[in-house]
Amino acid sequence: VQLVESGGGLVQVGGSLRLSCVASGFNLDDYAIDWFRQAPGKEREGVSCITTRNGLTYTADSVKGRFAISSDRVKNMVYLQMDDLKPEDTAQYYCAAKARCGDSWRIFWGQGTQVTVSS
Repeated sequence: VQLVESGGGLVQVGGSLRLSCVASGFNLDDYAIDWFRQAPGKEREGVSCITTRNGLTYTADSVKGRFAISSDRVKNMVYLQMDDLKPEDTAQYYCAAKARCGDSWRIFWGQGTQVTVSS
């Protein structure tokens, strides 16, 4: 089983990026898929989560209204659309599998993709 993230990069304040997470070796419906981020010297922060089998989503207050999670069950992919990016969004972003979005435990995750927002 594997998760692979892509789509990160360098963007200016107010810009947008769309991160992609492709799942292989398992069906998205078997897990909740969670995007989290970690900046140097800071704790991991859950950003958004989706349960693809019923479409339920969760988004952290820090990014609500700017980030949106979605999925393509045919392609076995989860996306994170990030708009109006701010310098504090700079971090390594990961997608992870959880049993449920409400769980704190992440079962496995990918290698991450770097997002850098320049001012």
